[in-house]
Amino acid sequence: MNERNIGRRTFLQGASLAALSVAGLFDARASHAQVAVPNSTGTELPKLKAPPLACDCHHHIYDTARFPAPDPGAEPNARVSEYRLLQQRIGTTRDVIVTPRPYATDNRVTLDAIAQFAPNARGVAVIHPTITDAELKALARGGIRGIRFSLAQAAIAPATSLDMIEPLSKRINALGWHVQINMDADQIVAAEDLWMRLPSPIVFDHMGHIPQPMGMKHPAYPLIRKLVDKGRAWVKLSVTRDNTKDGPPTYADVNKVGQAYVQAAPERMVWGSNWPHPNETNKPDDAMLFDLLTQWAPSEATRHRILVENPAILYDFGKSS
Repeated sequence: MNERNIGRRTFLQGASLAALSVAGLFDARASHAQVAVPNSTGTELPKLKAPPLACDCHHHIYDTARFPAPDPGAEPNARVSEYRLLQQRIGTTRDVIVTPRPYATDNRVTLDAIAQFAPNARGVAVIHPTITDAELKALARGGIRGIRFSLAQAAIAPATSLDMIEPLSKRINALGWHVQINMDADQIVAAEDLWMRLPSPIVFDHMGHIPQPMGMKHPAYPLIRKLVDKGRAWVKLSVTRDNTKDGPPTYADVNKVGQAYVQAAPERMVWGSNWPHPNETNKPDDAMLFDLLTQWAPSEATRHRILVENPAILYDFGKSS
């Protein structure tokens, strides 16, 4: 692992491009009522207007032409240029890029994307215990602020394992990073003792994959709530096919879970699109997903906290307003 893709020149070029993109983004939203985005259904803009510095805290970038993925399953049409169209559509200006499963522990595509979006992007990497301290510091300089463990039972040949979480948590805690957990709700419950031991903060993907129709009756919900209440965990408010049976247009079941989380601890919630929605054949409408925030968090002040203030803290964006 090295920094050949995130040198100072690349960073500055990316910052310039990002500034131009953000400057034109709001003009584009004002002048066009529709924006077509690859890997997203529909073209209408959301009814909810994103506040300045709103952050999409969970999406992926795939760029196999420049960064071949070692494992199959890479999503097409999911490069930085395509994601900028999603930003134009929903109005977010900050983003957190998560290294997707097909790249295993190769984080170059994520580091490159962070540099292109700089200074408005951070990242979550996938690493192995063999990583050196120097390599960890290089990732930190490249904008990485957490590490992900994608261990859902349906995952194919995961690059990490449960026994790696605690030792890596100890190593990355000194950097101010968190561990991001993408596991089935049953797996989360089975690992309760582990969560209580970890020194670093924990971020649970996709509302902890709380399954339906059990919803808040599933034991994963009170466990995650306990960790949140103790100040040990954060929750990503994002919708996948795993945590809703009702689906569009109402998403009634997942709305109840989202509302419960937000009412309990708005200061520990962040929002993510999950674009380009890997493993979903029927891509959702991202404007509709963004508008779900109006039901989860009816208060404008609470939405500002979720979209702007909380991401600034969790991902070290600095000043949030």
